[in-house]
Amino acid sequence: MATSPAALSKTITTILKDASPQQLLRYVIPFVAAYPILVSLLRFRRVKQFNKKYNYPTRESYARMTDEDAFQIQKNIAQLEFPFFFTKALQFALFRTYGIPSISKVLTKTRQFSKPGTSLKRYSDTSVLVQEFVGQAPSAARGQAALARTRFLHSGYRSAGTIREEDMLYTLGLFAVQPVRFINKYEWRELTELEKCAIGTFWKSLGEGLEISYDPLPSGKTGFRDGLHWLEEIMAWSDAYEEKCMVPDANNREVADQTTAVLVYLVPRPFQHVGLKFVSFMMDDRLRKAMLYDVPPASYARFFSFILSARRFAMRYLALPRPYILRHTTFTEHQTENEQIFMTQWDGAPYYVKPTIWNRWGPAAWYTWALGRPLPGDEGDKYYPNGYRIAEVGPKHFEGKGRQFQKDAVDHLRISRTGGCPFA
Repeated sequence: MATSPAALSKTITTILKDASPQQLLRYVIPFVAAYPILVSLLRFRRVKQFNKKYNYPTRESYARMTDEDAFQIQKNIAQLEFPFFFTKALQFALFRTYGIPSISKVLTKTRQFSKPGTSLKRYSDTSVLVQEFVGQAPSAARGQAALARTRFLHSGYRSAGTIREEDMLYTLGLFAVQPVRFINKYEWRELTELEKCAIGTFWKSLGEGLEISYDPLPSGKTGFRDGLHWLEEIMAWSDAYEEKCMVPDANNREVADQTTAVLVYLVPRPFQHVGLKFVSFMMDDRLRKAMLYDVPPASYARFFSFILSARRFAMRYLALPRPYILRHTTFTEHQTENEQIFMTQWDGAPYYVKPTIWNRWGPAAWYTWALGRPLPGDEGDKYYPNGYRIAEVGPKHFEGKGRQFQKDAVDHLRISRTGGCPFA
């Protein structure tokens, strides 16, 4: 006969109430010993389920991976498996581009990332566009609109030669390469070949949507075998490009300083120096030299390494897999009647966050208030409390511009980026 949950709960309560400390240990010790094994098994079960759901069992089969399947696999990585380091890797990918003087000089000249008054807004705008085309299916209208807007914001600089095409390729490559390297180095397991192929497939297709040329890559003109092949080539090319172009420059440091100020924006001021040392710790020697940053003290390096190792252990053996209902998202999944979208959390100034009761009185709001930082809805329309429309995202002088460009680009993407196999 089946036992009801209420009856089972009553039985357990009775056992615990009447048991001696020695008897309790007989129950507790096996549970404590079995729990890490259970967590590890549950965590790896999701990997097996995805390998079964997306039937690409061999390297040869990767050549038929669709853009839609690649998106879904990467979405699982970003929202359920490794949301923390996937997000940090994308942030660090953007940060890493500032070690290339030809990129940092453009940003210094436009003052968008190197000026305190605009860096917070520019950071939010970049986050908005990246999260839209990473968080939406390839054929989704929102993802295509974000790609079109990104193309428009870069179009004038590219046509004038201000932004080099190799720098565009390098930046795209980092958005694919850094998540792989961050996850493999810091997370509780490494990515599978299927997951790496999905990342390569997705970003290869997205780069085509941004009209980035792959001619500098060895197989750029002849074609790539699959997403993993593209990822391997752009990883090697990016490393070689850094060896040649990532050199010390004052512009690098100027842009990096404003960006690190954004990254530690919500860190209490007495601890911001620790946050800055952690940013330096996460850099490799080449990037640190190019940014003109000092190596963090050995004691800090040991502390940071311990924290990362402890997190890796806890995630694998103590933290149960994240359920879908708690998936990591940073924006509203549905637009309003006026096509407005809202950020659902903030790690800098609260741009595009709706001033709901929760956002103004919840735990994050109290923490932000205690730091003396503005809350969603503060200072009138300064932080765009009514959300954003994708076709209007960008620096203020671009607002209301590029409508025809946007329409033409979206029309083209509807035909060229449909979620099919980019290697067919």
